Amino acid sequence: MKNKLLIIAILAGLGVTGCKKGWLDVNKNPNQPPSATSNFVFSNAQNVSATNYVTQHETGSYFAGLWTQSNSYIMSATTFSYLYTNGDFNYWDPIYDNLYDYQYVIDNADKDGQTFLKGPALVMKAFWFQQLVDLYGNLPYTDALTGLKSLAPKFDDQKAVYEDLIKQLDTAIVQLKANSFPSAFLSSDIMFGGSSSKWIRFANTVKMRMLIRQSLISGRDSYITSEIAKIVSEGSGLLASGEDVGVNPGYLASAGKTNPYYDRWGYDPNGAVRSLGRFPRITKYLVDVLVASNDTLRLKRLAYAKGGESGSNPGVSVNAELVSNYVGIPFGTASGYTATVSSAIGPCQIVKGQFGKKMILMTAAEAQFLLAEAKYRYPSIGFSGTAQSYYEQGVKESLRLTGTSSSAANTILTEGKDNADYVASADKIKAIITQKWLATADFTGMEAWAEYRRTGYPNIPQSATATGTDRPVRLFYPSTEVGSNQANVAAQGTINKFTSRIFWDIN
Repeated sequence: MKNKLLIIAILAGLGVTGCKKGWLDVNKNPNQPPSATSNFVFSNAQNVSATNYVTQHETGSYFAGLWTQSNSYIMSATTFSYLYTNGDFNYWDPIYDNLYDYQYVIDNADKDGQTFLKGPALVMKAFWFQQLVDLYGNLPYTDALTGLKSLAPKFDDQKAVYEDLIKQLDTAIVQLKANSFPSAFLSSDIMFGGSSSKWIRFANTVKMRMLIRQSLISGRDSYITSEIAKIVSEGSGLLASGEDVGVNPGYLASAGKTNPYYDRWGYDPNGAVRSLGRFPRITKYLVDVLVASNDTLRLKRLAYAKGGESGSNPGVSVNAELVSNYVGIPFGTASGYTATVSSAIGPCQIVKGQFGKKMILMTAAEAQFLLAEAKYRYPSIGFSGTAQSYYEQGVKESLRLTGTSSSAANTILTEGKDNADYVASADKIKAIITQKWLATADFTGMEAWAEYRRTGYPNIPQSATATGTDRPVRLFYPSTEVGSNQANVAAQGTINKFTSRIFWDIN
């Protein structure tokens, strides 16, 4: 929580962290801040959201058992032995800084004659506050984003924050319906190009995510179904086929202007391999789950065969693309699996020279799996599809996003494999969450970790370098917040990363 930011930065709607001082930053001279109009702040905020999510995705992918690290590096005890402290994984400050930008737009859009930005900014505010709750639990909300008015903001109850965010999404939809983007400002929206209908479906999907997140809590069914009924009544539905939520400001082959995912784990603008491109590796468990359901075509999109991408043939593995050459590392293993003998992030995300892909924040596949679970748990809700039809469409959306041949859908969905073929799967919720987990691979790792904490699915192995059976269920409040808001942090009690669960995590 950055209530100690300079008032100049607040008025400009821009953060003071290093991630803000770059491309699309409208505050070029902090000593002479311009009067930033809402559309410029909004575009910058979207770009920062994309940049922020890269390392969040990485952490989520590790804790959800999708990725591990190659042994070409010293093993990270912080991540794989769970020895992190409040000095690690600080996503709190960057997200709050980003939220200041969206709040600036909400506060100034009317004055700037750009009311059409208020609805999208409210959606993004809800999206990121939910992420904060899912990582930290109780947090500043009603007192947050007020600058010098509240230098030590009180913490709000996490469930109450969820409930208010759902109301805010309803307000956002009203705003979106009343205020469409003028044609002259379509380019200000680097996510949906000014499409109000897509923003509304995104808002509904975020709302459904928050509702389903609470579905295992006793006594919440009535609240959840009544809110789902509002989504049905609104009529726009959730993210449609192909409507992945992604940011693309027009990435360029120039320093600081390529897709941030590609820049971290792929190549620099000149095509040189990034050193961290040898760090993340898919897990053996991920390979095993895919192979067990004959889902090998998707495997070849999620990963490169051992040895990685061919330098002379972008998008193709240096070694033969046989299933036996796709080598996942047992989660958290500290030796025996160097980068050259294991499988790296695949061509669905990293292809040499393809620096301009959009940075994904949410997928259309997730929307379908949310509908599948909602329909299974609450059969009487008004959506016209069945749990099976939404489930199968979720698999197809994942195949589309990864660039997997559509022919793979028939193999996955009809050959009688547990947690793949819906009809043959004994535990339908386990099947839904397992396929949802697969759909997050290489894209939305934090969502995979949240759903693992909520459901316990899939049954990912414990890290090989962890002691005992404990697994992290949350992050610590960062040392920056402890230092600047000590009394209110202390009021949350002693935080244990293994037992201090988020309110929806009852397993």
